[in-house]
Amino acid sequence: MAEDLIISISGLRGVVGSGLTGEVAADYGRAFGAFLRNNRKEGRLCVCVGRDSRPSGRTLQGSLSEGLCSAGIDVIDLGIVPTPGAGIMVKERGCAGGGVVTASHNPARYNGIKLLLGNSMAPSAKAAARIRELFDKKEFAKVESCEQGKVGSNGQTETVHTAKVLAIVDREAVASRKFKAALDSVNGAGGRVTKKLLADLGCEVVAINDEPTGIFAHAPEPTAQNVTALCDVVREQKADIGFAQDPDGDRLAIVDENGVYIGEEYSLALAAKYVFSRQSGRAATNLSTSRMVDDIAAGAGGSVIRTPVGEANVAAAMLEHNCIIGGEGNGGVIDLRVSPIRDSLVAIALVLQLLAETGKTVSELVNEIPRYYMIKDKFSADKSTAQQIVSTAKEQFAEAKVDISDGCRFDFADGWVHLRSSNTEPVMRVIAEAKEESTARKYVSEVLSLCEAIMD
Repeated sequence: MAEDLIISISGLRGVVGSGLTGEVAADYGRAFGAFLRNNRKEGRLCVCVGRDSRPSGRTLQGSLSEGLCSAGIDVIDLGIVPTPGAGIMVKERGCAGGGVVTASHNPARYNGIKLLLGNSMAPSAKAAARIRELFDKKEFAKVESCEQGKVGSNGQTETVHTAKVLAIVDREAVASRKFKAALDSVNGAGGRVTKKLLADLGCEVVAINDEPTGIFAHAPEPTAQNVTALCDVVREQKADIGFAQDPDGDRLAIVDENGVYIGEEYSLALAAKYVFSRQSGRAATNLSTSRMVDDIAAGAGGSVIRTPVGEANVAAAMLEHNCIIGGEGNGGVIDLRVSPIRDSLVAIALVLQLLAETGKTVSELVNEIPRYYMIKDKFSADKSTAQQIVSTAKEQFAEAKVDISDGCRFDFADGWVHLRSSNTEPVMRVIAEAKEESTARKYVSEVLSLCEAIMD
């Protein structure tokens, strides 16, 4: 297998034309089809398939669909849709699963395939491992011609998606505020449906990079350095808020009314602030997410369950513990009333509801949340090097409380640092958080120094 093809609990991802080809996508479809048939043999099975806007997506979606059909699975082509929209349609159409051709926040040369099961959730680690085994060993049999699946289409994702999101907020209360919202959809899948949602919520929308060309106007991850144009638009247009999406619309970053990027971590924090203002309960998030969520939950008499990184892990914990909100610090918010998938539209709706009910600005709401300094970095590292780095870090931070459920998280009295290999890129990520910026920087610096020593 090509080294630049990554298969994990997050799906399959690779460089188009190198590790990721049409035949790879078709075989992945065959493996997924075999997995579904092995787990539900009776009756005809159907899978929803969508894609983000990358130019390679149409061909890869065709190959994925071909593989599914050759395994006897019918396919519903959703076209260009956000990942959460595809997940919603899996249940709406009573499908056995779903597939989304997307590389999420990765650069344009990448593409990939996210898989969803019939419950709209990404496969568990066990299920993902079985699908990979079928793929690696090519343990899939093609059905006879008369039994092959057929491809149909459905253009209702936008309507169904927005209706489900609108149902969790007070549409009239939000509309009465007549917010002005700036939106940067990075020429991905989220532009059209998000503009519809904002219009339905009575917002005046100033959109940039909203056409789904797949030719990204800037690096696609919604980080501070990549959304400076959105910050400018918020200031120039005197908008109340700015929203930045990633290409498949499952992540959101926020810009305040002053054009200041407040970041992805605040998407979940502000959504949680609204939900916990209405009721107490539990939230779920991963080990790399800010302690802001813990503080917000505690203030309402609630609590937070921590999981390994990965949407499937968070969603599973939410279902198990009946959580009222959840998500990840990368800007992914999950509300089970809509779907067990990270959804930028859910985040937008909940944050606008919070603004409407409190009458406060984004910056005022941010200032009410206990502040932490978080530093995120990443560096190239193969599996062997990653293992050596983690082992060395354990020796260096011997005094810390250690959690090894996902990489290694070190908790100190004054902060924490999380070191883990990415599920979607051949890199290691290091995330540190503390009350003092200097403390967070110290932890990151110490990790990077030991990495440099190992890789020299």
